[in-house]
Amino acid sequence: MTRLLLDTTFLIDAERSSDDLDVVLDDADDVAIAAVTIAELRVGALLASRARRAARTAYVNSIVATVPILVYDLEVAEAHAELLVAVRAQGKPRGAHDLIIAATAKAFDRTVVSADGTAFVDLPGIEVRSHR
Repeated sequence: MTRLLLDTTFLIDAERSSDDLDVVLDDADDVAIAAVTIAELRVGALLASRARRAARTAYVNSIVATVPILVYDLEVAEAHAELLVAVRAQGKPRGAHDLIIAATAKAFDRTVVSADGTAFVDLPGIEVRSHR
């Protein structure tokens, strides 16, 4: 069993390709998402065209109903602070939400699954797997 944290890009790709997450992931994998991923997905649904909004909202609702959501708690905040210091020292800024996702993965000892592995490269203590 692999403990995975699905990032937003992975879930968007899964929605676009109409793949069921059970087909994309091994049944033995323990999957979860960071709470900030819900915010990112909701923004996408709210900004979608009128024709796509209902389908995107239904997709987000299905994720919320089926995938465990890991909260931003004290352990995640501590990991977030460590990652913020690391990227400043590296001189390689990262997206705020990507760092929160990485911090969640670090705090909960999970591997990030992403369509954009470069967002997580060279982050200390972060394992990333690209699904592409």
